[in-house]
Amino acid sequence: MLEYHSHGGAGLRYGGDTLNTAIHLARAGLDVAYVTAIGSDPISDALVAAWAAEGIDTRHVLRHPQRNPGIYAIHVDAHGERSFLYWRDRSAARKMFELPGIDAALAEAAPAKLVYFSHISLAVISPEGREQLLGLSEKRKADGRAVAYDSNYRPALWPDQHAARALSERAMAAATIGLPTNSDERELWQTSEDELEIARRWLAFGQDMVAVKAAERGCVLGTADEAPRLILAQPAEVIDSSGAGDAFNAGFLGGWLGGQPWVDCVEAGQALARKTLSHQGAIKLG
Repeated sequence: MLEYHSHGGAGLRYGGDTLNTAIHLARAGLDVAYVTAIGSDPISDALVAAWAAEGIDTRHVLRHPQRNPGIYAIHVDAHGERSFLYWRDRSAARKMFELPGIDAALAEAAPAKLVYFSHISLAVISPEGREQLLGLSEKRKADGRAVAYDSNYRPALWPDQHAARALSERAMAAATIGLPTNSDERELWQTSEDELEIARRWLAFGQDMVAVKAAERGCVLGTADEAPRLILAQPAEVIDSSGAGDAFNAGFLGGWLGGQPWVDCVEAGQALARKTLSHQGAIKLG
Protein backbone atom coordinates (compact mmCIF):
# COMPACT_ATOMS: atom_id res chain seq x y z
CA MET A 1 0.00 0.00 0.00
CA LEU A 2 0.91 3.63 -0.36
CA GLU A 3 1.18 5.39 3.00
CA TYR A 4 0.39 9.08 3.40
CA HIS A 5 1.96 10.15 6.70
CA SER A 6 1.27 13.44 8.51
CA HIS A 7 4.08 13.49 11.06
CA GLY A 8 6.55 16.34 10.56
CA GLY A 9 4.93 17.39 7.28
CA ALA A 10 2.99 15.30 4.81
CA GLY A 11 4.85 12.56 3.01
CA LEU A 12 4.10 9.58 0.76
CA ARG A 13 5.82 6.25 1.27
CA TYR A 14 5.01 2.53 1.16
CA GLY A 15 3.75 0.52 4.09
CA GLY A 16 1.18 -1.88 5.47
CA ASP A 17 1.25 -4.23 8.43
CA THR A 18 2.46 -7.46 6.81
CA LEU A 19 4.76 -5.56 4.45
CA ASN A 20 6.41 -3.79 7.38
CA THR A 21 7.04 -7.14 9.04
CA ALA A 22 8.40 -8.60 5.80
CA ILE A 23 10.84 -5.70 5.37
CA HIS A 24 12.16 -6.04 8.91
CA LEU A 25 12.66 -9.79 8.43
CA ALA A 26 14.43 -9.26 5.11
CA ARG A 27 16.69 -6.62 6.68
CA ALA A 28 17.61 -9.22 9.30
CA GLY A 29 18.89 -11.46 6.50
CA LEU A 30 16.01 -13.94 6.36
CA ASP A 31 14.54 -15.34 3.14
CA VAL A 32 11.18 -13.59 2.75
CA ALA A 33 8.67 -13.82 -0.09
CA TYR A 34 5.69 -11.45 -0.22
CA VAL A 35 2.36 -12.30 -1.85
CA THR A 36 0.08 -9.41 -2.82
CA ALA A 37 -1.34 -7.63 -5.86
CA ILE A 38 -0.64 -4.12 -7.11
CA GLY A 39 -1.22 -2.31 -10.39
CA SER A 40 0.60 -2.10 -13.71
CA ASP A 41 1.32 1.62 -13.32
CA PRO A 42 4.65 3.42 -12.74
CA ILE A 43 4.02 3.79 -8.99
CA SER A 44 3.44 0.04 -8.73
CA ASP A 45 6.68 -0.54 -10.66
CA ALA A 46 8.49 1.65 -8.14
CA LEU A 47 6.97 -0.27 -5.22
CA VAL A 48 8.16 -3.63 -6.56
CA ALA A 49 11.63 -2.23 -7.18
CA ALA A 50 11.82 -0.81 -3.65
CA TRP A 51 10.71 -4.09 -2.06
CA ALA A 52 13.19 -6.07 -4.14
CA ALA A 53 15.94 -3.67 -3.07
CA GLU A 54 15.05 -4.53 0.55
CA GLY A 55 15.80 -8.18 -0.24
CA ILE A 56 12.20 -9.38 -0.51
CA ASP A 57 11.37 -12.06 -3.08
CA THR A 58 8.77 -10.30 -5.26
CA ARG A 59 8.07 -13.12 -7.74
CA HIS A 60 4.56 -13.45 -6.29
CA VAL A 61 3.69 -9.75 -6.27
CA LEU A 62 0.90 -10.00 -8.84
CA ARG A 63 -0.08 -7.20 -11.22
CA HIS A 64 -3.64 -6.15 -12.02
CA PRO A 65 -4.16 -4.44 -15.40
CA GLN A 66 -6.89 -2.01 -14.27
CA ARG A 67 -6.47 -1.52 -10.52
CA ASN A 68 -3.88 0.33 -8.45
CA PRO A 69 -2.29 0.03 -4.99
CA GLY A 70 -4.45 0.86 -1.99
CA ILE A 71 -3.81 4.06 -0.06
CA TYR A 72 -4.02 4.78 3.64
CA ALA A 73 -3.32 7.89 5.70
CA ILE A 74 -1.85 7.98 9.20
CA HIS A 75 -2.34 10.99 11.44
CA VAL A 76 0.03 11.08 14.42
CA ASP A 77 -0.88 13.23 17.43
CA ALA A 78 1.43 15.02 19.86
CA HIS A 79 1.81 11.82 21.92
CA GLY A 80 2.85 9.67 18.96
CA GLU A 81 -0.52 7.90 18.75
CA ARG A 82 -2.12 7.20 15.38
CA SER A 83 -5.45 7.35 13.60
CA PHE A 84 -6.13 5.89 10.14
CA LEU A 85 -8.05 6.60 6.95
CA TYR A 86 -8.28 4.06 4.10
CA TRP A 87 -8.93 4.14 0.35
CA ARG A 88 -8.93 0.44 -0.58
CA ASP A 89 -12.18 -0.33 -2.38
CA ARG A 90 -10.47 -0.24 -5.79
CA SER A 91 -7.15 -1.69 -4.69
CA ALA A 92 -5.57 -4.46 -6.75
CA ALA A 93 -5.15 -6.58 -3.62
CA ARG A 94 -8.93 -7.08 -3.44
CA LYS A 95 -8.71 -9.08 -6.67
CA MET A 96 -5.47 -10.88 -5.82
CA PHE A 97 -7.02 -14.35 -5.70
CA GLU A 98 -8.55 -13.89 -9.16
CA LEU A 99 -5.24 -13.15 -10.89
CA PRO A 100 -3.02 -15.54 -12.86
CA GLY A 101 -0.14 -16.56 -10.66
CA ILE A 102 -2.02 -16.95 -7.38
CA ASP A 103 -2.04 -20.76 -7.64
CA ALA A 104 1.74 -20.80 -8.02
CA ALA A 105 2.09 -18.48 -5.02
CA LEU A 106 -0.10 -20.68 -2.82
CA ALA A 107 1.73 -23.81 -3.98
CA GLU A 108 5.05 -22.28 -2.97
CA ALA A 109 3.63 -21.13 0.37
CA ALA A 110 2.39 -24.60 1.28
CA PRO A 111 5.81 -26.06 2.30
CA ALA A 112 7.34 -22.81 3.61
CA LYS A 113 8.70 -22.80 7.15
CA LEU A 114 6.26 -20.03 8.11
CA VAL A 115 3.17 -18.35 6.65
CA TYR A 116 2.16 -15.04 8.24
CA PHE A 117 -0.99 -12.96 7.71
CA SER A 118 -3.15 -10.50 9.61
CA HIS A 119 -6.77 -9.50 10.08
CA ILE A 120 -6.09 -6.64 7.66
CA SER A 121 -5.10 -9.29 5.09
CA LEU A 122 -8.52 -10.90 5.59
CA ALA A 123 -10.30 -7.54 5.38
CA VAL A 124 -8.72 -6.60 2.07
CA ILE A 125 -9.12 -9.77 0.01
CA SER A 126 -12.33 -11.17 -1.46
CA PRO A 127 -14.52 -13.75 0.33
CA GLU A 128 -13.18 -16.40 -2.06
CA GLY A 129 -9.65 -15.31 -1.26
CA ARG A 130 -10.34 -15.60 2.46
CA GLU A 131 -11.42 -19.19 1.97
CA GLN A 132 -8.23 -20.00 0.08
CA LEU A 133 -5.95 -18.30 2.61
CA LEU A 134 -7.66 -19.83 5.63
CA GLY A 135 -7.84 -23.22 3.90
CA LEU A 136 -4.09 -23.08 3.26
CA SER A 137 -3.47 -22.15 6.89
CA GLU A 138 -5.71 -24.90 8.25
CA LYS A 139 -3.98 -27.52 6.12
CA ARG A 140 -0.55 -26.28 7.16
CA LYS A 141 -1.49 -26.52 10.82
CA ALA A 142 -2.87 -30.03 10.33
CA ASP A 143 0.43 -30.97 8.66
CA GLY A 144 2.46 -29.59 11.58
CA ARG A 145 3.65 -26.44 9.79
CA ALA A 146 3.75 -22.97 11.35
CA VAL A 147 1.15 -20.26 10.76
CA ALA A 148 1.37 -16.85 12.48
CA TYR A 149 -1.64 -14.53 12.76
CA ASP A 150 -2.01 -10.97 14.06
CA SER A 151 -5.60 -9.87 14.73
CA ASN A 152 -4.81 -6.34 13.56
CA TYR A 153 -8.34 -4.92 13.71
CA ARG A 154 -9.26 -1.73 11.85
CA PRO A 155 -13.01 -1.00 12.19
CA ALA A 156 -13.05 1.10 9.00
CA LEU A 157 -12.20 -2.03 7.00
CA TRP A 158 -15.00 -4.11 8.52
CA PRO A 159 -18.57 -2.80 8.00
CA ASP A 160 -19.83 -6.09 9.48
CA GLN A 161 -18.34 -6.65 12.93
CA HIS A 162 -19.94 -10.10 13.22
CA ALA A 163 -18.09 -11.20 10.08
CA ALA A 164 -14.86 -9.73 11.46
CA ARG A 165 -15.26 -11.74 14.65
CA ALA A 166 -16.12 -14.99 12.88
CA LEU A 167 -13.14 -14.72 10.55
CA SER A 168 -10.81 -13.84 13.40
CA GLU A 169 -11.88 -16.92 15.33
CA ARG A 170 -11.31 -19.10 12.29
CA ALA A 171 -7.86 -17.56 11.81
CA MET A 172 -7.06 -18.06 15.50
CA ALA A 173 -7.94 -21.75 15.13
CA ALA A 174 -5.76 -22.03 12.00
CA ALA A 175 -2.72 -20.40 13.63
CA THR A 176 0.08 -21.99 15.60
CA ILE A 177 1.53 -18.61 16.67
CA GLY A 178 -0.80 -15.84 17.86
CA LEU A 179 0.34 -12.21 17.87
CA PRO A 180 -2.64 -10.09 18.99
CA THR A 181 -2.60 -6.60 20.50
CA ASN A 182 -4.64 -5.89 23.64
CA SER A 183 -6.37 -2.78 22.25
CA ASP A 184 -7.34 -4.51 18.97
CA GLU A 185 -8.87 -7.42 20.85
CA ARG A 186 -10.85 -5.18 23.18
CA GLU A 187 -12.21 -3.15 20.29
CA LEU A 188 -13.08 -6.16 18.14
CA TRP A 189 -14.80 -8.05 20.94
CA GLN A 190 -16.07 -5.04 22.92
CA THR A 191 -14.55 -6.50 26.06
CA SER A 192 -12.56 -5.30 29.06
CA GLU A 193 -10.38 -8.43 29.14
CA ASP A 194 -6.87 -8.00 30.47
CA GLU A 195 -3.88 -9.42 28.59
CA LEU A 196 -3.83 -12.65 30.61
CA GLU A 197 -7.47 -13.31 29.75
CA ILE A 198 -6.85 -12.54 26.09
CA ALA A 199 -3.92 -14.97 26.03
CA ARG A 200 -5.97 -17.74 27.64
CA ARG A 201 -8.80 -17.21 25.14
CA TRP A 202 -6.41 -17.44 22.20
CA LEU A 203 -4.65 -20.54 23.54
CA ALA A 204 -8.04 -22.25 23.81
CA PHE A 205 -8.06 -22.29 19.99
CA GLY A 206 -5.12 -24.69 19.97
CA GLN A 207 -2.10 -22.49 19.33
CA ASP A 208 1.42 -23.45 20.36
CA MET A 209 2.11 -19.93 21.59
CA VAL A 210 0.48 -16.54 21.96
CA ALA A 211 2.17 -13.19 22.62
CA VAL A 212 -0.28 -10.42 23.53
CA LYS A 213 1.26 -7.03 22.81
CA ALA A 214 0.43 -4.51 25.54
CA ALA A 215 2.33 -1.34 24.50
CA GLU A 216 4.35 0.17 27.36
CA ARG A 217 3.22 -2.60 29.75
CA GLY A 218 5.15 -5.19 27.80
CA CYS A 219 3.89 -8.50 26.48
CA VAL A 220 1.96 -11.44 27.91
CA LEU A 221 3.47 -14.73 26.73
CA GLY A 222 1.61 -18.01 26.98
CA THR A 223 2.22 -21.43 25.45
CA ALA A 224 0.40 -24.72 25.15
CA ASP A 225 2.48 -25.96 28.10
CA GLU A 226 2.97 -22.83 30.24
CA ALA A 227 0.43 -20.42 31.73
CA PRO A 228 0.47 -16.85 30.39
CA ARG A 229 2.80 -14.41 32.17
CA LEU A 230 3.77 -10.77 31.74
CA ILE A 231 7.18 -9.89 30.32
CA LEU A 232 7.88 -6.24 31.07
CA ALA A 233 9.09 -3.86 28.37
CA GLN A 234 11.94 -1.41 28.79
CA PRO A 235 11.00 2.28 28.63
CA ALA A 236 10.98 3.73 25.12
CA GLU A 237 11.01 7.20 23.63
CA VAL A 238 7.85 7.48 21.54
CA ILE A 239 8.10 9.72 18.49
CA ASP A 240 5.69 7.72 16.33
CA SER A 241 3.97 4.45 17.22
CA SER A 242 3.33 3.55 13.57
CA GLY A 243 4.46 0.01 12.84
CA ALA A 244 5.65 -0.79 16.37
CA GLY A 245 3.46 -3.89 16.53
CA ASP A 246 4.63 -4.97 13.07
CA ALA A 247 8.23 -4.56 14.21
CA PHE A 248 7.55 -6.62 17.34
CA ASN A 249 6.11 -9.37 15.15
CA ALA A 250 9.21 -9.31 12.95
CA GLY A 251 11.61 -9.46 15.87
CA PHE A 252 9.60 -12.22 17.49
CA LEU A 253 9.22 -14.31 14.34
CA GLY A 254 12.85 -13.75 13.39
CA GLY A 255 13.86 -15.09 16.79
CA TRP A 256 11.60 -18.11 16.37
CA LEU A 257 12.95 -18.80 12.88
CA GLY A 258 16.43 -18.66 14.39
CA GLY A 259 15.54 -21.29 16.99
CA GLN A 260 15.44 -18.99 20.02
CA PRO A 261 13.32 -19.79 23.11
CA TRP A 262 9.95 -18.03 23.31
CA VAL A 263 11.11 -15.58 25.99
CA ASP A 264 14.08 -14.54 23.87
CA CYS A 265 11.73 -14.09 20.91
CA VAL A 266 9.65 -11.65 22.99
CA GLU A 267 12.76 -9.69 23.95
CA ALA A 268 13.86 -9.53 20.30
CA GLY A 269 10.42 -8.25 19.36
CA GLN A 270 10.46 -5.62 22.09
CA ALA A 271 13.92 -4.42 21.06
CA LEU A 272 12.87 -3.92 17.43
CA ALA A 273 9.63 -2.23 18.50
CA ARG A 274 11.58 0.24 20.69
CA LYS A 275 13.78 1.10 17.74
CA THR A 276 10.74 1.70 15.55
CA LEU A 277 9.06 3.93 18.14
CA SER A 278 12.06 6.27 18.07
CA HIS A 279 11.69 7.41 14.44
CA GLN A 280 8.96 8.72 12.14
CA GLY A 281 7.05 6.19 10.09
CA ALA A 282 6.71 2.43 10.35
CA ILE A 283 9.87 1.80 8.31
CA LYS A 284 13.00 3.92 8.48
CA LEU A 285 14.00 4.70 4.91
CA GLY A 286 17.36 5.76 3.57
